[in-house]
Amino acid sequence: MHVQSTTPTYFLATDYTVGDSSGWSMGADYSTWTSGKTFAVGDTLVFNYPSGHTVDEVSEKDYSACSTGNSITTDSSGATTVTLKTAGKHYFMCGVPGHCSGGMKLAVTVAAAAGAGGGATTTPSGSTTSPPSSTTGSPATPTTVTTPTAGTITQSSSAATLSTVSAVYIISSCLILESFLW
Repeated sequence: MHVQSTTPTYFLATDYTVGDSSGWSMGADYSTWTSGKTFAVGDTLVFNYPSGHTVDEVSEKDYSACSTGNSITTDSSGATTVTLKTAGKHYFMCGVPGHCSGGMKLAVTVAAAAGAGGGATTTPSGSTTSPPSSTTGSPATPTTVTTPTAGTITQSSSAATLSTVSAVYIISSCLILESFLW
């Protein structure tokens, strides 16, 4: 009997808490925070912040200018989870006047998920205060922003991995048992 897995590689996704213990706040160094991290399609960015801040996904042009006039998405709930659904550069900033220019901005480079084809290589992501300007003028690809509401349980990637491991264990046990019965 041949068993072929068609499980997407998202179960290997990582949840990144932006700024770690500092969260999404003024004074955090997001360039340092992104250094050494490799973001992939399916990973999530978890922004934790108090009232008085927002998380806006913006184009490269708006990121460079600290402008939220054309935000792709915006949220001010205090707990914003963004699933990185496409490879490429993604730009985030706080839309409160003065916060972006004060360093409350994040740029991440997202690599294709493992097994997504194309032989993509992954490189560590970085954030700069003045990224190179785009000459293509093409808008950024939107990502999904998920804001948990009160009473909502969010499943982390480790729980998803545990579920996948459990499923593999159960299927393997059934196959072994089946081989003994024949």
